Amino acid sequence: MKKALITGITGQDGSYLAELLIKKGYQVHGIKRRSSSFNTGRIDHIYTDRHIEKRKLHLHFGDLTDSSSLISIIKKIEPDEIYNLGAQSHVAVSFETPEYTANSDALGTLRILEAIKILGFEKKTKFYQASTSELFGDTTGYKEQDEATPFKPRSPYAAAKLYSYWIVRNYRESYNIFAANGILFNHESERRGETFVTRKISLGVSKIKLGMLDHIYLGNINTNRDWGHAKDYVYAMWLMMQYDKPLDLVFATGITRSVKEFVNESFAVLNIEIEWRKGNDGFERAYALKGLDSSKRNSDLVVDIDPILFRPSEVDHLKGNSNKAKDILGWNPTINFPNLVKAMVLSDYNKLSNNI
Repeated sequence: MKKALITGITGQDGSYLAELLIKKGYQVHGIKRRSSSFNTGRIDHIYTDRHIEKRKLHLHFGDLTDSSSLISIIKKIEPDEIYNLGAQSHVAVSFETPEYTANSDALGTLRILEAIKILGFEKKTKFYQASTSELFGDTTGYKEQDEATPFKPRSPYAAAKLYSYWIVRNYRESYNIFAANGILFNHESERRGETFVTRKISLGVSKIKLGMLDHIYLGNINTNRDWGHAKDYVYAMWLMMQYDKPLDLVFATGITRSVKEFVNESFAVLNIEIEWRKGNDGFERAYALKGLDSSKRNSDLVVDIDPILFRPSEVDHLKGNSNKAKDILGWNPTINFPNLVKAMVLSDYNKLSNNI
């Protein structure tokens, strides 16, 4: 039985990856930070009590900012594969907490690689680093991004991830560690955190439909992203670790959509017809035309713009080219944009409906 260690196991990607690895017969170990409240909601359905001997999921308290905990956990488990998914992963928040973001997202990767080296696990333990399309940043002059596209990060989060990308390559070349970078473009799901724009939209639209909310606030609705489903992307992570040598690969759908398009698609799922109107301040706002009970509303406004939600520096356009991953690993996304949005909106709508 293979043993895998997942940092960030309580997050969106970590929960889907844990499910996948358990189905493939792995014994899965996860690192979670100590908290006064339970934060295991995404993995509760696969977790079994620690007193059960033959359980397949084990949780350990640790932190990417604490070398001693990482070394202790890795020494105890002796994992065949480590998936580093843990991070301060909110781009906007990284502008507010740049030092912590660097400590966890950049130095956290270094601490794990050092642990592998210190413990002498170079030939035993494979390492996967969750890299990001945010590395590309300013993509002016590049209609799509692949492994040869230059990196121009535009946030503390992206800069920290860029350090991780290069330290992975450095340790791979210097110490012959199987260390791979998966450059994943945006991937969402029903388990996405509520502070991320896609989940904010799917949840907000559901609340508007149910009369629980008048409108939602968004920032830059014209920024474009290449959106896929997290299930497809954790499968890509696993495929990279089964290949005979470590690589740096881009994973993307190859189709880009704006935040505005995500909004349109979300309202359409619940049969709400909207119209965008430009105000005197130059911002477009969305108004409901059909699909809502107007007698219960003070206004037809359903999407307002809050300038404070704009990032200090924006990444305007991301579109990935994953032909190399398709050729080498046979990877292809299976869930398209409309089905992704539909799954997210209906999940939130049904959960809210059942609690009314």
